[in-house]
Amino acid sequence: MKQDRIDKIIDFVRNRFGVSVSVSKLFTTAEQEKLETLQQQFRQNIAKLPPSLYKKEMERLAIDLSWKSSQIEGNTYSLPETERLLAERQTAQGKSLEEAKMLLNHKEALDYIIENPYYLTPLSIVKIENIHSILIQDLGVDRNIRTRRIGITGTNYRPLDNEFQIREALESVCELVNGRENIFDKALLLLVLISYIQPFNDGNKRTARIVSNAQLIAGGYCPISFRTVDSIDYKKAMLLFYEQNNLSVFKKIFIDQFEFAVNTYF
Repeated sequence: MKQDRIDKIIDFVRNRFGVSVSVSKLFTTAEQEKLETLQQQFRQNIAKLPPSLYKKEMERLAIDLSWKSSQIEGNTYSLPETERLLAERQTAQGKSLEEAKMLLNHKEALDYIIENPYYLTPLSIVKIENIHSILIQDLGVDRNIRTRRIGITGTNYRPLDNEFQIREALESVCELVNGRENIFDKALLLLVLISYIQPFNDGNKRTARIVSNAQLIAGGYCPISFRTVDSIDYKKAMLLFYEQNNLSVFKKIFIDQFEFAVNTYF
């Protein structure tokens, strides 16, 4: 993609939504070097792993991500309960069927990405909608781009409420991400911009986390489970971006969680 086209997309995102997305790399030189060093460590580590052990570690990461991503959205399953549910289909006592289904949907979406690592490259609205559909199946949530206004608890920020503008915004993000070469840029942009635009009635942040990880997996990079991030800190970081377009706190979460994933699973 030509640089002037990238500039137009970035200008569209900035001007329409007030989001300051720089043409330059999103990470400082020091941050980028740290991420690349960790990625090199990841590649060296997995080169030594037999396929069976690599698959086992990916399974462990998928369980952790399913648990944490659901917990951020208010799911009350513990990590051990989640592991039993996903490994043995054993539901936890005192928990709703909806909570179990949310976790099972996460695992299904992740399994699909792992089995089809290049599905979201290049990125498109239809493909994002398909991942969202897996995540919200049997949860009473409308599929595809929303057609009504929604609000976000704890902030005065109001996402777009026009279906055509939402679609245009999401298409802009797809083009922006497809035009980037840096995998870390792609993953971070998807994490924050899908959450910012809120293209669906529900399941936006869940979709953002899966789609972001899909970019890492497609590039041969270590996926992120977010296992050690505090749910409240995650939400505060997103609110800071919603209200001030300040990416610094969320970027730190991303870097810290990438480091955790490399050092913990592989």
